[in-house]
Order: sequence, then C-alpha cells, then structure tokens
Amino acid sequence: MFNWLKKSAITAQPPAPGEKKRDTNQTDDTVALETLLEGLRSTQPVMANIQHVVLVASGKGGVGKSTTAVNLASTLATMGLRTGLLDADIYGPSIPLMLGLAGARADSPDNKLLNPKHAFGINLQSIGFLVDPDQASVWRGPMASQALLQLINETLWPQLDILIVDMPPGTGDIQLTLAQKLKVSGAVIVTTPQDVALTDAGKAIAMFKQVNIPVLGLIENMSYYLCPHCGETDDIFGTAGGLRLAERYHVPVLGQLPLERQIREHADQGEPAVLKLQPIAEIYRTISSKMLTNITGATAQQVEIVITDD
Repeated sequence: MFNWLKKSAITAQPPAPGEKKRDTNQTDDTVALETLLEGLRSTQPVMANIQHVVLVASGKGGVGKSTTAVNLASTLATMGLRTGLLDADIYGPSIPLMLGLAGARADSPDNKLLNPKHAFGINLQSIGFLVDPDQASVWRGPMASQALLQLINETLWPQLDILIVDMPPGTGDIQLTLAQKLKVSGAVIVTTPQDVALTDAGKAIAMFKQVNIPVLGLIENMSYYLCPHCGETDDIFGTAGGLRLAERYHVPVLGQLPLERQIREHADQGEPAVLKLQPIAEIYRTISSKMLTNITGATAQQVEIVITDD
C-alpha cells in the first residue's frame, strides 16, 4: 500500500485500451470544487472577514513546514479560494523570503492597523515585516503569543475563505494561546518519515486533540527521493513512518511529498514550487482538496484554557 501511494503521487496511470484519456478540467471536478467552496462559505466565520483558520504545525523544526505552508496557500489561491497566510513563526520568520518579499517592511494607513502584503494571490502577514531581519526575537512565551494575536487582529485582512497559519515548532504558549483565543477550524501536521520527527509530530497531534482542535490530516514531507536521472526512488528518511503515525492516531493522510532539489530552489528564489513544477502542483492540489473536504466535516470548538506564567 505504501509503495502504491508514493508511485501514484508522481506517475499518472495510462488509460486502458479503448478508454478515453481523462481531462483534468472536466466539469465534474469543477462542480466538486464549487460544492466545497459553498460548504466552506456557508459556515459561521471564525472571525471578522475570515471564514476558516487552519494551523500548519510540525512539533519540531527542519521538516519543511514553512515550505509546505507556502505551497499549500498558493495552491488554494489557484483553486479560487480567497487565501491568507500568517507567518506565526515568531522566532524564525522565513515566509517573506519564500514569497519574494525579503526586506519588505510593514505599512499602516493609520499607524494603528497593518496592511497585509500581497504575493501570488495570497494576502500575507509576518513578524518579519516588523523586526530587523538581522536581530533575534528574544521574547518569552507570553510576549510572543501577544505579538501573534496582534498580527492576527490588527491586520486589515480582506474577506478570506481561509487563513493558513504557519506555526512555530513546539507545543507551548503560542499554540495554547491560539486554541484559547481563536476558533480554529483545524490543524495540518507536517512530518518526515524518520523517527526523530515522528516523535514530535505525535506530540503535536496529541496536543491539538487535547484542546479540541480537529486534526485535518498529516502530510509526509521528504517522503522519498526521486532520482532525476534514472527515475528510481530512495527512502532516505525511512519508509512510510508518517503513514504509520497517522494510523496510530487515527488521522487521515493528506499526501506524501518528495525530497526534490527544485522545491528548495524555488523557495530560496521566492516563488512557490507549485506554480512551476506540475507533478508537485498535482500532489498539492490533491492535498488541498482532501483538507477542504475534512474542514467541511470538522466541528471546531473553543475551549477554556488557563495559561499561567509558571
């Protein structure tokens, strides 16, 4: 099963003899997307101008969470969703670089509220627009949490179908503050197949379930290496670890992404890979469709969490 999942993500099956080749832009696909959008927009907004908030988390750094968040948001925008992206990694904001906005500074129409930036159809906000990129953010948890809430509440977001939040690593103050202050539609967990990443990803899943935030699914990043010369795959970080983790916690698998040099190159160049690499774009479109379907079936709840300074 695991090998089939990998191969199906990168290789389209040829039509059977006599079968007409399927058109990926068929009417049924359009109708399915329109139905999803209708379902997303029919629910009560989680906050003013924002229909849904989805957290992209990992439990640890170095698994490609921010790259995944950027490409996920870009895919949603190409699918016609009014999409926002919040870089909530207070200590290491990297999304401005990934979207070609490195060095951009925040601007305000009234010295109180902030305008979002715009890139590739995405409305973007980041702490990176407010702090010196060469200076470390040496903030305690409560201060970082307050800064994040200000970014969310004091940005002049336009009408959004979905706001993707790129979370910092860990399961501490910031995650708990979001659970307390926001009605989050769900969380997406990003991991690699290796045991070191899976342990922390499991903690992230447990944390979200503990605070009643639905886990919409798991993305296994760097799932395999596809040789550009011979086409062979190599499980550099292990085999199907993310799939086993999803089975253990009863979490749906949204998709598996390859370890590919061009994905990294596009991130460094400030352009989402899904806009240039068609196989990657198809994987992300499948991931996005599954995520949106799970949002429409999830019931987010706000819970009371007491956060102390201890």
